[in-house]
Amino acid sequence: MPEGDALYRFAGRVHSALAGKVIRTARSHGPGPVPQVERLVGATCLGARSLGKNLVIEFDNGLSLRGHLRMYGTWHVYRPGQPWSRPEREARLVLEVDDAVVVNFSAPVIELLETRALPAHRPLAGLGPDLLAEEFDAAEALVRFRDPLRADLTIGDALMDQRVMAGVGNIWKHETLFRCRQYPWARVRDLSDEQLLQLIETARNLLLASVGRPNALGLQRRPEMYVYMRAGQPCRRCGTRLRSARQGVDIRYTTWCPTCQAPAAGSVSAAPPPHARHRQG
Repeated sequence: MPEGDALYRFAGRVHSALAGKVIRTARSHGPGPVPQVERLVGATCLGARSLGKNLVIEFDNGLSLRGHLRMYGTWHVYRPGQPWSRPEREARLVLEVDDAVVVNFSAPVIELLETRALPAHRPLAGLGPDLLAEEFDAAEALVRFRDPLRADLTIGDALMDQRVMAGVGNIWKHETLFRCRQYPWARVRDLSDEQLLQLIETARNLLLASVGRPNALGLQRRPEMYVYMRAGQPCRRCGTRLRSARQGVDIRYTTWCPTCQAPAAGSVSAAPPPHARHRQG
């Protein structure tokens, strides 16, 4: 699933293609609900932005589009007349201006909403602070981690909860936990505020680096992967063979270093399943 950094880059491309321009053609296709995007024809695009894993495009007629890519969706920008890299039947949304064609392929969620309703729209209203926002609120993210309902969550699951902070997916969960030397099955209740703030700031800085923005890690490009998709390979820090086990409601595999990310002494952290093994992911 594309994560916050991918949506940030998509939003930048869509914004560059559409902002300040009049929509000449708009059409949408199934599967799934088909929004009445023809209402956008003649409107001027005000811009596009990412909100966590969502992309929002606003127009001067009071309407906005929200897209969520889930696992397989993507955004493309073409010149008029340029061949598409995917077939028309996979297009969920097409927006045309004089000098560009924006196509969303395969996204399960494309919604047309009144712009004034965006702050109250359930998928957006419940999001935690956006990790790539200019004014990211780390203190608010910490408050959300400390919600009593999340006390028993493993930190690997809590990091991916978009209601805590928006933008972290499976890739940056892995890399944040590794850089903070945190065992993925530690319970949120067993971590100190200092440990949680370290995780919050590390996640933010990894995403900032991935989109080429200044960050406290001093990185100028997308960070190297230390554990993601490296199960069974030697740890790049200590040489220990990385392990992997199922974790979370969606039963994805989490990879970690048994040495660098060992459980804290005396903790009541949940152990990974006994079938933990060397598996990619």
